[in-house]
Amino acid sequence: MTKNARYILEIINHSTEHLTSEQIYLRLREKNAKAVLATVYNNLSSLYEQGLIRKVCVEGCPDRYDKTVRHDHLVCKKCGRLSDTALDDLTEKLQKQIGIPHRCS
Repeated sequence: MTKNARYILEIINHSTEHLTSEQIYLRLREKNAKAVLATVYNNLSSLYEQGLIRKVCVEGCPDRYDKTVRHDHLVCKKCGRLSDTALDDLTEKLQKQIGIPHRCS
């Protein structure tokens, strides 16, 4: 993993916000003044493909990036603001309601 990739992963994992690529770029510049926006885009793509970060896509808003710790998101329909929340896993409940056995093959 490159130095910039480590910095970007650290930025995302220590953030309490859902950052856009531009916000990540501005924070990365604090650690590496020579960083360019293309570096951020390339590293975000790679980190996402490796499963090290989550990409949160909301229609009409720029993609945002988040840590992989299990949690859910609520999205405001008016402003697109994301909020973290913890919902119980609904899989088992939905499977019972529609009559799917617990273990499908």
